[in-house]
Amino acid sequence: MYQFRHNQEGFENFILPFGGRLRSDNRWVVLAKLIPWGEFEGSYCEHFSKRSRRGAPSMSLRIALGSLIIQEKLGTSDEETLLHITENPYLQYFLGYESLIDKAPFDSSMFVHFRKRLGKDILREVNEAMATRATKMIVNKDKDDSDGNKGTLKVDATCAPSDIKYPTDLNLLNESRDKLEKIIDTLCYKNDVKKPRTYRKKARKVYLSTAKKRNMQKSQMRKAIGKQLRFLRRNMKSIRRLCGTISLTKLSTKEYKDLLVVSELYRQQNFMYRNNVHSVEDRIVSISQPHIRPIVRGKSKAKTEFGAKVSISVVDGFTYLDRFSFDSYNESVDLKEQVETYHKRFGFYPEAVQCDQIYRSRENINYCKNLDIRLSGRPLGRPKVKTAENAIELKKIKGTVKKDAVERIEVERKFGLAKRRYSMGLVMEKLPLTALAAVSLTILVMNLDKILRWIFLSLLSFFWILVSSVLNHLKRHYFDDNPHGKFKPVASLAA
Repeated sequence: MYQFRHNQEGFENFILPFGGRLRSDNRWVVLAKLIPWGEFEGSYCEHFSKRSRRGAPSMSLRIALGSLIIQEKLGTSDEETLLHITENPYLQYFLGYESLIDKAPFDSSMFVHFRKRLGKDILREVNEAMATRATKMIVNKDKDDSDGNKGTLKVDATCAPSDIKYPTDLNLLNESRDKLEKIIDTLCYKNDVKKPRTYRKKARKVYLSTAKKRNMQKSQMRKAIGKQLRFLRRNMKSIRRLCGTISLTKLSTKEYKDLLVVSELYRQQNFMYRNNVHSVEDRIVSISQPHIRPIVRGKSKAKTEFGAKVSISVVDGFTYLDRFSFDSYNESVDLKEQVETYHKRFGFYPEAVQCDQIYRSRENINYCKNLDIRLSGRPLGRPKVKTAENAIELKKIKGTVKKDAVERIEVERKFGLAKRRYSMGLVMEKLPLTALAAVSLTILVMNLDKILRWIFLSLLSFFWILVSSVLNHLKRHYFDDNPHGKFKPVASLAA
């Protein structure tokens, strides 16, 4: 059952049992006023049944979204975040409570449900609304009535690595064999059936004799993989024979899922072993998270990463999540959609698109040329020969390319900030939906922090202008009219 919470009263009326009141300039108080909680309440209500009146009342959008924002900003675990909320009155005000409570408002396991409910659409909707409004407010795009393209769009893609063990064929086969052995034990134990031979001790010994070697030849690795495949095939035949008399309903949900994943993993590994290849479509690299795929990036630190591929766009310092996929793809296919989305947000096309060289396909170049959009990067084809007639033109093109390359660093800086300061450097969530929520939340909190910095700098600029005007006023009355540096009397100054 979902109950809508009314708008919270001002921070002055927040009840503290030990007296005093909250400060109006606290970051959580300012942030609570920035987020339009009520606008997204309707989308959040769709996750709950309107007819059901049973059970405890559900948590509001403000509690769910606010708790995840607190966790992302503090960089703590679910349990540690709940302790911070219980101990800090500012965090409780940020979640919409009217007074300080001395116990945990909910269980730490609720964070998983919050990510599932917010991960699909709501987090992206909140980020779109906040970033678009802030961009229009800060840059004053609405005040520019001139026709034509305006603004700069910066696009790029990266990998958000997941928290999995580095996968190797031998380790995956050994883990699969171990899981099948446990499934055989479960089926035989629950039905009082004699267990078939699995040769688990021998298989484990064969695995360790190869896995412990420091320097291993390709022939030795291939021989060890072949042995593990044969052990795995024997166990799968034993399970098929047991299924003739025992129902698979005896297995738990996790065991049944592992059985399906291991069956597909065996098919892939056997195909690569028989054909002597090292790649296969939709390759499984983790049994517990079979949706994760290898993302080849060609970086010196890690040529291959395992996680989701994320495409973002940056407009005036604010970040938008354009695509999230665990399957590898060529990011250049997203350029048209990113440009059209820019047009939907602001009502006009960008003047320039700053991107990596991979985006400069002939299709994208012709598309941007038809819309009068300048696409950054070196022109395709062989470089022109420098002559006296085109020297000025080539110098101008070279300067523009260099300027775009320098300005495009902002999108790389966003990736570094998201991975080093926030949680996108190692996604700990195990489900695809919760992993999407984690990445979306990282981008949302990055934009919220930028808005807070802009407010602080605006106040600082206002006070600087005020102080400068006062100093100029004093300078005119004390020094400009007194060339010898003598002060005016107070009475004359007041007059």
